[in-house]
Amino acid sequence: MIVASIDLKDGKVVQLLQGKDLVLERDNPDEIIKDFDRYGEVAIIDLDAALRNTSPDGSTVNTEILKRLLRLGTVRVGGGIRSAKTAKELLSLGAEKVIVGSAAFTFPDGSAGINKEFLSQFSEAVGKEHVIISVDARDGNIAVKGWTESAGIDVVEGAKAVEPYCSELLFTCVEREGTMTGIDLDLVKKLRAAVKCRLVVAGGVSSLEEVIALEKIGCDVQLGMAIYTDAISLKDGFIECLDWEKTPLIPIVAQSETGEVLMMGYANREAFEKTFSSGFLTFWSRSRNVLWTKGESSGNTLSVVRMRVDCDRDTVLATVKPAGPVCHTGAWSCFSTVADRPYSLEYLSSIIADRFANPTPGSYTATLNGERVREKVMEEAEELTEAEGRDEVIWEAADLLYFANVLMNRECVSWQDVLNELDRRHKK
Repeated sequence: MIVASIDLKDGKVVQLLQGKDLVLERDNPDEIIKDFDRYGEVAIIDLDAALRNTSPDGSTVNTEILKRLLRLGTVRVGGGIRSAKTAKELLSLGAEKVIVGSAAFTFPDGSAGINKEFLSQFSEAVGKEHVIISVDARDGNIAVKGWTESAGIDVVEGAKAVEPYCSELLFTCVEREGTMTGIDLDLVKKLRAAVKCRLVVAGGVSSLEEVIALEKIGCDVQLGMAIYTDAISLKDGFIECLDWEKTPLIPIVAQSETGEVLMMGYANREAFEKTFSSGFLTFWSRSRNVLWTKGESSGNTLSVVRMRVDCDRDTVLATVKPAGPVCHTGAWSCFSTVADRPYSLEYLSSIIADRFANPTPGSYTATLNGERVREKVMEEAEELTEAEGRDEVIWEAADLLYFANVLMNRECVSWQDVLNELDRRHKK
């Protein structure tokens, strides 16, 4: 599959030729990641951090942009990560994995070599499952310090040496990076045969055929220039990397943004094409042998947020926003028998938001201004602390959660924002 890349430099999204010469520049990172995330993982690289263009506190001109983007997709982040402290902070802010490059192949005195002491400590502190090691190479040798120097280490041997400390490797063919002249497939095959972990390759990939060829030998592809110049579309890459040899119809499991399974159907290439072009989940009907978009007659559509492929490339998980009950019986999901949407904090938030947006006569929620709701939060918190017995605690906790949610709505805070903060604290 394709990992789409967002390279940040001087506060802009850029693409560089061989890591040096500016080829293109964009200033809409939020829009870019929203688009990229529909199709798979996104790599965000802080080039200024990699080149040590940092402030005394270690931040760069890209830091605030980076922090904002980390919760907007399934993100792996790299560029100048030289300590477990920095890595853990990025993970706490929403990154799923961190990419380590030069620090793996240099020692504190600047000399080159496999820094096993650093890697061991880093992997233990951060968690091997969160670590990607970048084995960037020029002419077959590991390149370090922003690709400006050679470590004098054969890339295949280097990859084998660092594999125990990570969950995957990122190989970039530096001399082909940004050139779109094709990947060094022979070298990639040697790397694939040498290591067992996930291998993502980059540098020079210029066609969908190359993406498919790499998929067939068990490699994912990280793309930048080819996407930005429209040489390869993420839509085509997603569809063609599915295992069509195994089955002509790919199962799709649709789930809500809160993780509730809503339905399951099947899709052929044409159905995936329509899903991505329309934005609404589309299937192939096995009984009628026709293409059908969920909700095309009822209006209960499934708006696609993102699609993810399983490890075998033969099943797709679609995260969607349902416009109403999903099942043809009128049930909220095809795995329940009632029309009621399961109650959740997110559902409560949507009800409160609707009360403020469309106030009706007699609505208590609509009367709660900022001052009044804060008074109620304090009042209900006190009553909860004084509650005795299970039933009374439940009653008072429900009151407190309701008023807290009203206050959150007035301050444009979602439950996901709160969970993100708890996740940040947990990972610090």
